Amino acid sequence: MTLREIPVIWSVAGTDSGGGAGLAADQRAADALGVHCCTVVAGITAQSTTEVTHIEATPPAVLQAQLDTLAADMPPRVIKTGLLGSAQNVRVLARFVDQLRQQRPLALVVDPVLRASTGAALADAEMRAAYRDLLLPRATVITPNQGEAVALLGDDAPHDIPAQARALRARGCEAVVITGGDAAAISRHASLSLDWLDSPQAQGWLSLPRAATPHNHGTGCTFASALAAALALGWVTADAAVLAKMAATFALRHARSVGRGVGPVIARAGFATEPTLLPQLSLDATPPTGWTRWPRGRAPGVYAIVDSPGRVEAVLRATPSVDTIQLRMKRPDGLPDAVWRTRLCEAIARSQRAADAAGVTLVINDHWQAALQAGARALHLGQEDLLALTADEHAQLQAARERGVQLGLSSHSLWELCRAAAMLPELIACGPIWPTTTKDMPWTPQGLDNLAWWAHMAPAPVVGIGGVLEPARLQAVAAAGAAGGCVVRGLGEDPSHTLPAWRDAWRAGLAQRGQHQAPALPHPTLPADATVR
Repeated sequence: MTLREIPVIWSVAGTDSGGGAGLAADQRAADALGVHCCTVVAGITAQSTTEVTHIEATPPAVLQAQLDTLAADMPPRVIKTGLLGSAQNVRVLARFVDQLRQQRPLALVVDPVLRASTGAALADAEMRAAYRDLLLPRATVITPNQGEAVALLGDDAPHDIPAQARALRARGCEAVVITGGDAAAISRHASLSLDWLDSPQAQGWLSLPRAATPHNHGTGCTFASALAAALALGWVTADAAVLAKMAATFALRHARSVGRGVGPVIARAGFATEPTLLPQLSLDATPPTGWTRWPRGRAPGVYAIVDSPGRVEAVLRATPSVDTIQLRMKRPDGLPDAVWRTRLCEAIARSQRAADAAGVTLVINDHWQAALQAGARALHLGQEDLLALTADEHAQLQAARERGVQLGLSSHSLWELCRAAAMLPELIACGPIWPTTTKDMPWTPQGLDNLAWWAHMAPAPVVGIGGVLEPARLQAVAAAGAAGGCVVRGLGEDPSHTLPAWRDAWRAGLAQRGQHQAPALPHPTLPADATVR
């Protein structure tokens, strides 16, 4: 890849003479994600692992000269800010962002560096006002810790972290990630590292077990720069935050003990293929209190999806049949509620009897309450249905799972994968693998590369779905590492004629396992302006 093909980000930040935070940390994070980082010096600090003895703002004219020179040769996809040195420098940068945005799309990631980890103040009242008035309304995303969020909001800051994020978005930010590295967050959730995400795509707590190290200098810089790099690679904000969480935690795991004080975190490549770094994303604003993983569920194998109990029975009569079958019934237009519910419960009960007789797992799609009433033992929900659950409905679903009812969840993006992981399902669907016409959706195809990544990273068996129209594609799904592959239209009019070829393809794909490695990074599945929740 040539330099012209590598995404360019700018970090407008300060130097750290100790090599821990600031531009040094930003450069390491950019390298870890494979983007080119142009380092624009906005301030100079004299600091070590134990103290900051001097801070000098770059003169505004010198900052302007750096920006002008870079813009003529290496215009950025994303600008990330750190220590800006002075309110005058904030004004220079704000004007420059406006100029660049008149020429091309530009994301702005604001890491409001207001205080050093040693405790030294890095911003006065004038600087905080400049952040509020000039940078927040221009920000694509800001990444304060809780203390910085309160400082930016001033005396009106709510005590609740999600409310703080809403208040910051009300000041013009498109998205906010309030990171959990400061002491207040640690005291409440000692075992977990919690970051509150509030974005156009998703909201919730991103959580991972806290890295066991006293050396965390530069964590905030690493998180913000990794997020900026992910945006430059084409990810939407919610997915970029997931990658930033993974990169920052990996950097904490590789922190160095240097000097006599708090050592620096070291960002490096490889974070995105470490399954223990996949965060969980909460369903609501209730902070998680612990980290739990359930035993992996069974492999779903050849997974048929049909729309009626008659089709269930036709598939199960085939020899060989399938490993798993899903009943996906859509309500006809104009059908009264009572009639539909009766018809649905009868269809589920009939399908369950047929599946039990054949020894095949039956999964009911979407209609989970009717399914439980009819005695179903496996459910599948899309994320829109998951988000629509009330607190009482969520409790009802969890109670059913404690009785042994299995749950599968759909996922199309990194944040949906993390949200699914938080629900501890027995199965996670990854799709669409290829373009599909069975559903109208905004997602671009995952492809076999993302499927291989999902299968490697997910905490539950992964089933590939979408566009599996011929046996060769099912073979490729199995070879990519998926535990199951969905067949819908490919079943044909008479499944007894088509299923032997599908079974042969699945076995052939299993024999090819190991030939496909998970990529170092998956690829984005949404356009940059998507607001899917």
